[in-house]
Amino acid sequence: MKEVVVVGGGKIGSMIAEMLAGCGDYAVTVADASAQALERLETTAPVRKVQVDIADAAALDRLLAGKFAVLSAAPFHLTVAIARAAKTAGAHYLDLTEDVASTRAVKALAKDARSAFVPQCGLAPGFIGIAAYDLAQRFDELHDVRMGVGALPKFPSNALNYNLTWSTDGLINEYCEPCEAIVGGVRRETQPLEDREEFALDGVLYEAFNTSGGLGTLCETLDGKVRNLSYRTIRYPGHAALMKALLNDLRLRERRAVLKDILENALPATLQDVVIVFVSVSGLRGGRLMQETYAQKIYGAPIGGRARSAIQITTAAGICTVLDLLAEGKLPTAGFVRQEDVVLADFLANRFGRRYAPSQAEELAA
Repeated sequence: MKEVVVVGGGKIGSMIAEMLAGCGDYAVTVADASAQALERLETTAPVRKVQVDIADAAALDRLLAGKFAVLSAAPFHLTVAIARAAKTAGAHYLDLTEDVASTRAVKALAKDARSAFVPQCGLAPGFIGIAAYDLAQRFDELHDVRMGVGALPKFPSNALNYNLTWSTDGLINEYCEPCEAIVGGVRRETQPLEDREEFALDGVLYEAFNTSGGLGTLCETLDGKVRNLSYRTIRYPGHAALMKALLNDLRLRERRAVLKDILENALPATLQDVVIVFVSVSGLRGGRLMQETYAQKIYGAPIGGRARSAIQITTAAGICTVLDLLAEGKLPTAGFVRQEDVVLADFLANRFGRRYAPSQAEELAA
């Protein structure tokens, strides 16, 4: 049985711990600075709970000593400290961050590491990049790769058409930070909340707009190989305009703590959500202009006798699948590992990755 540490005892950390401890192959320790978070941990499988200040490097080093892996479900600003401790301990490192600067720091730490460093293992970045790269490899010449993900309430009931489904800090970060893209064959930065478009899926109208971090390392991987590459967050129509008013007109972009307080006290959480994954790739194959699309809806479901949201399930399933593939020797075990290094077929065949498989998603929706 492999010993792993999950840092962060929130909704996503709880789901990761439940999946890993429940499968019987991992001995799970959940670490958090908050005793209250550990007390409220939503797990039925047996886990060890440790209160630790992530800023205390010595305590973190002791916690990770001898462990097979550490999985970070902590806020993005703690990413580098956890990755640094993983390197010291020789433990494999996995995280869920969408923060571009943090991922660059993790990549630098991985250069001479004796263990694997696999950032951005969630939904977006994460699975969306695995699916997009799989489609991209089916073309002789790539033209456009368009990616989008949304975690949305099934029953929107406020002006933003949104409920809080994951980290508020992460949400604000992706709405405020510059976005990576390839436009006309040139890597560049684009602005968040811009390049809005509308599309319909299963008869429902959505909007999509630029947000930061969702591309993971695909800009680097496909640089010089694709004409246009973009990632956009999917919401119900009207959301982007209201968020731009809050961030730009009311200048809450400069007062993120205030915006976080407003959102967390005005928007309720919900377990009745749906995750939408959308990838469209076009280019030449056999001399013909072709297009392939991957589209999926995934719904919440009970796990461990408790209702779980779709964003909990998909995010936790992503990082748990990558951990399994590492343990099985299907991924490099040292240095920096990209999401594109994960084979889509291996991911979907995995016991955790099956949560993304079309038949499983349909079953969950029933």
